[in-house]
Amino acid sequence: MNRDSLFFHAGFRRLWAGDSASQLGTFVGMTAIPLLAAVTLAATPFEMGLLTAAETLGFLLIGLPAGVWVDRLRKRPLMLTADLVRAVLLLSIPFAWWAGVLTMAHVLIAVLLTGFATVLFDVSYQAYLPALVGRARLLEGNAKLQGVQSSAQIAGPSLAGVLVQFLGAASTVVVTGAGYLTSALCLWRIRTVEDRPSRTGHDRLLPQMLEGLRFVMTDRPLRAIVACTATSNLFGAAGQAVEVVFLTRTAGLAPAEVGVLLAVGGIGGILAALCAGPVIRRLGQARSIWLVPVLSWPGALLVPFAGPGWRLPLAGLGLAAAGFGAILYNIAQVSYRQAITPDRLLGRMNASVRFVVWGAMPLGGLLGGALGEGLGLTGALWAAMGGQLIGALWVICSPLRRMRDLPVAPETPAPAAQPGS
Repeated sequence: MNRDSLFFHAGFRRLWAGDSASQLGTFVGMTAIPLLAAVTLAATPFEMGLLTAAETLGFLLIGLPAGVWVDRLRKRPLMLTADLVRAVLLLSIPFAWWAGVLTMAHVLIAVLLTGFATVLFDVSYQAYLPALVGRARLLEGNAKLQGVQSSAQIAGPSLAGVLVQFLGAASTVVVTGAGYLTSALCLWRIRTVEDRPSRTGHDRLLPQMLEGLRFVMTDRPLRAIVACTATSNLFGAAGQAVEVVFLTRTAGLAPAEVGVLLAVGGIGGILAALCAGPVIRRLGQARSIWLVPVLSWPGALLVPFAGPGWRLPLAGLGLAAAGFGAILYNIAQVSYRQAITPDRLLGRMNASVRFVVWGAMPLGGLLGGALGEGLGLTGALWAAMGGQLIGALWVICSPLRRMRDLPVAPETPAPAAQPGS
């Protein structure tokens, strides 16, 4: 193996290991909890929409101030605390089930509060990577971490489908809590020195939040990327709200088949993570951001054809193509965002972007629930998948279409590491 690989960077290796456990648990939960709601607790389409909204509502409610808090504090302790909080909240679901007192309200509250902790973790996480590995290695670092996510997207739903079949959905959520506990342990073992953030400029919350938003909205390529991702996420969450109910009730798939189908999208994601560097360098970073969605995202239109027999692999092929494009797009645009942003604004930039692009998801969840009630499950899924494709128009019609590569800020060296880190 190349000795320059980040796998020889002990701090990144521990971050990668913790992220592997966390992502596996997350994708198990993303399948087990909707199955718990749809099958065990007999949730209505609107309640499924509320569940999808609860997962990401935190980005809409505290996303902007979270960026200011992250810029003021060291990132690793925040991430560690968020992991522990998420573990406790999600482990309360199986304990309540075993005690015979689990309700849909309990699930919604646990998922909502977990989402608040996720806001702090994710904003800290994307601001922490440049400090850990240096800006010159962001593309490699993001590709490796996206590879973890894609691998978990395969293993997580498949594992969840089998466990739900034999153990029940509530008991399967234990895997999610254990993943967050493992992530916290790995973060605790990172020894790389993290500089204390300097306190410069305004100390008040509102001016600092506005500074982050202003940075995002005045960069034209970045503004187009944010609009594209937000539109896609809005309709993606609408589809997610009805997807599991559609697959189990309309398509007639068993929980294990649902898990396998949802996992197939991760195969495309793994391929994207493995070839991201060469593909993005060959196409150009700007061109990758708009051309990849055009070529791959239409695969999601095959999902409404899901059903027993030959229709199952057809829908899986569509998910794999869409997964490939989503991961490649994310690697290109996240690396760009991290590279152009000054260190002092990384938390607020990430928070401002997440506020918009993830803040659209709870609205999408509610939209999906309403569409499911009004158009039926199949009609709602068609509308959601078609709406996702509209998001690509933002980057197609932006200055990105006339560019090959994107400008980046001068590199900031990574901090020194303690011996053995």
